[in-house]
Amino acid sequence: MQLGAWAVICLAVYYSAIVGAEDPYRFFNWNITYGDIYPLGVRQQGILINGQFPGPDIHSVTNDNLIINVFNSLDEPFLLSWSGIQQRRNSFEDGVYGTTCPIPPGKNFTYILQVKDQIGSFYYFPSLAFHKAAGGFGGIRILSRPRIPVPFDDPAGDYTVLIGDWYKANHTDLRAILDGGKTLPFPDGVLINGRGSNGASFPVEQGKTYRLRISNVGLQNSLNFRIQGHKMKLVEVEGTHSLQNTYSSLDVHVGQSYSVLVTADQPAQDYYIVVSTRFTSQVLTTTGILKYANSAGPASGPPPGGPTIQVDFSLNQARSIRTNLTASGPRPNPQGSYHYGLINTTRTIRLANSAGPINGKQRYAVNSVSFIPADTPLKLADYFKIGGVYRIGSISDNPTGGGMYLDTSVMNTDYRAFIEIVFENNEDSLQSWHLDGYSFFVVGMDGGTWSPASRNEYNLRDAIARCTVQVYPNSWTAIYVALDNVGMWNLRSEFWARQYLGQQFYLRVFTTSTSLRDEYPIPKNALLCGRAAGRHTRPL
Repeated sequence: MQLGAWAVICLAVYYSAIVGAEDPYRFFNWNITYGDIYPLGVRQQGILINGQFPGPDIHSVTNDNLIINVFNSLDEPFLLSWSGIQQRRNSFEDGVYGTTCPIPPGKNFTYILQVKDQIGSFYYFPSLAFHKAAGGFGGIRILSRPRIPVPFDDPAGDYTVLIGDWYKANHTDLRAILDGGKTLPFPDGVLINGRGSNGASFPVEQGKTYRLRISNVGLQNSLNFRIQGHKMKLVEVEGTHSLQNTYSSLDVHVGQSYSVLVTADQPAQDYYIVVSTRFTSQVLTTTGILKYANSAGPASGPPPGGPTIQVDFSLNQARSIRTNLTASGPRPNPQGSYHYGLINTTRTIRLANSAGPINGKQRYAVNSVSFIPADTPLKLADYFKIGGVYRIGSISDNPTGGGMYLDTSVMNTDYRAFIEIVFENNEDSLQSWHLDGYSFFVVGMDGGTWSPASRNEYNLRDAIARCTVQVYPNSWTAIYVALDNVGMWNLRSEFWARQYLGQQFYLRVFTTSTSLRDEYPIPKNALLCGRAAGRHTRPL
């Protein structure tokens, strides 16, 4: 039985006392089911939301409250997470296993989210059991409030563009490969909005400008995005208005989101949209269609080629992506009014990824620790003060150089600290890292080995602020993070097999304060599992 309307209203009223009754509420009812899908021309089992693959978009405005009732009609536990949504003061709702109990089969859970002080383009996805390889993902857009200026004119249309690599195999088969200690084979194709070649089309009218919100929701491959005969003006990166540079193609690494403006300034016919894999010996390519009204004919000629294995092209492009300092963000004050480069960092955390066998099975690690889930969500263990679930300090601030081992890795940090994190990639493959709960400043990236002298290269003025960042092969990337959001936050590889096999940990941003100004109490409708089962939140 789904949560009744009366219970949902009670939850909404409760939260209005915390988040402010003046902020609007948007209600969603989602049923999660299996269903047959044919994205690459063969039948496979997909995960649908209200019968849709991909799932429905979430449209919202800064500070909206989103009440999302999720009913799990699958035969196994399920969770949704919200990539880029910061869950201010409320990591209980983050939807990863370290914070939130899974929704049992045949049961429901109502997420209560607020997109507090956020704008931009993001996505949601299923976080458990390699479900992401079956679908269950969709776009999230957060529009600016009407009185907040936006640094470009309203587009004639606004499209979600979900791109990603894809396997013909069911997610259960892929999961079995990983559980058996093996690595996944190369993907079978690339999708645009859940469709194979020429399956996705985007209607435009000549002379008008359109916004494309591009997210790489795939499992492991960086993708290059381009449109035949058209340029793209970058305007927003994961909630930050960017310098409005123009690109003929754009690298979108796994987990990343970009907004571009495209003007339909060519003769009225159809044009190819091309997405292809990067840094792979075999290049997978798919196409969609930019479809002009009154088109004189189908897309013609060869689809435009793009970069393949060139790292310098991608690195130089990444360095060109910067914050528009004069544009307003979610609030009217300019984005450049926060002078992050003038703040002294209080701690440096160096994180090195690695791969190798543990007990004869393939695993991945951060600072030699390969993460294994505990029997209880870590945030619930914190809240109920349940000992023995994890150890603070179970992962080092620096690479150890030692052999890999299994542990439930949690790193403790201080609320309101301003820290530097350096991602060090000594492998021959690109990495993509995501931090829940935060937007961080990408201050530097380069090849070779990081050292304190590398700080001389940092961009301390207009670095882009985002939540997912790439690290090139045998290279480093440095970020600055203001730890202003109390909670238990997942820091993970966006390469989903690596995440599944241990390349993640939790950053515990802690304060002794119990004030609502610092952290909300546990949701009254929170599911309780593991060693938290049988305990009580508070009366509904």
